[in-house]
Amino acid sequence: MSYNFDEIIPRNGTRSIKFGLRKERFGRTDLLPMWVADMDFRTPGFITDAVKKRATHEIYGYTYRPREYYDTIVHWMKKQHSWNIKKEWITFCPGVVPALNLAIMAYTSPGDKVIVQPPVYFPFFSAVKNNNRKLVYNQLLFKNGNYSIDFKNLEKEAEAGAKLILLSSPHNPVGRAWTKKELEKLAGICINHNILIISDEIHSDLILPGNKHFPTAGISETIANHVVTCMAPSKSFNIAGLATSSVIISNPLIREKFNKMIERLHIGGGNIFGMEASIAAYSNGEEWIDKMLEYVNDNMSLVYNYCSERIPRIKPIKAEATYLLWLDCSDLGMNDVSLYKFMIEKAGLGLNDGPSFGPGGNGFQRMNVACPRSVVREALERLEKAMKIIKP
Repeated sequence: MSYNFDEIIPRNGTRSIKFGLRKERFGRTDLLPMWVADMDFRTPGFITDAVKKRATHEIYGYTYRPREYYDTIVHWMKKQHSWNIKKEWITFCPGVVPALNLAIMAYTSPGDKVIVQPPVYFPFFSAVKNNNRKLVYNQLLFKNGNYSIDFKNLEKEAEAGAKLILLSSPHNPVGRAWTKKELEKLAGICINHNILIISDEIHSDLILPGNKHFPTAGISETIANHVVTCMAPSKSFNIAGLATSSVIISNPLIREKFNKMIERLHIGGGNIFGMEASIAAYSNGEEWIDKMLEYVNDNMSLVYNYCSERIPRIKPIKAEATYLLWLDCSDLGMNDVSLYKFMIEKAGLGLNDGPSFGPGGNGFQRMNVACPRSVVREALERLEKAMKIIKP
């Protein structure tokens, strides 16, 4: 089946955060919004058809998740990631970010140390701070345009008594798809120091050609006993607004603690349309994912080549996963406030500001390229034009 990823789909007037809140976020409405991590591609028809079919029954009352809901998740994990999971390991949660907060509440106490690895998705920070836990940084190492985990410092923080680590895998925003060896080493440190791993794998389906995703809990049974995995079809199929995710936990004692938190807060009911969309996505989504990733990869290649040839002072970090590009703008010689204003006022682009991702984000901007190629090209042309006012 063919899909038209070049199609421009107007999103103004749809209550889209990315488009509708440009004024509130950036102070103007005429910029290209490439910040919020959802796609500007049409949600695939097999999902919208499933949602429309359910909508024709005009009672949207309390419902339950059928066996099919769980079976499609089990099948998807096995087919896409070679990970054999069981139905009883799966717990519903209305989003991965809520799951991170629930995990912190379930497995730690106020004042406990929680490790994050910046620059990283900013809700990691609030999940720790808002629950009165102590935020501990294990900043990623950046050398020669590549990111890696600082295992030496991780060991140090582990020895200092951390209780939990929030792992972004694949990593947002730097685009790393962690190798099996890296995950094994991280897990070994955590197991030795009794640190629970909360693995945010929401981008796990968005693996670019030549790379592979390894579910942290799928590496070995020993590691799985120390891992809580957070998954969702939302990024993969552009259905974030349907608030449906899965928390996969093989260890029954750890799973029981999480389930009790879900029950305590009465948030396990879920969304009727999210359930139908999830079933449809995991039942029919393989071809769409492949073609969408091929298109996104070409968008990324366009950015790499354009910057190299025409805007060499901006250096996109080569992504292994996600549809997000991490742009190294440090050669521009601007402070963070000036860089942020430059992107808005001179380039007319709405990007995510690097410092919001914590230590290591200074001098960077995050760009979402899950959009029609004409939009990516326009963004690059705007950036090139704006660069001409900057002195070498």
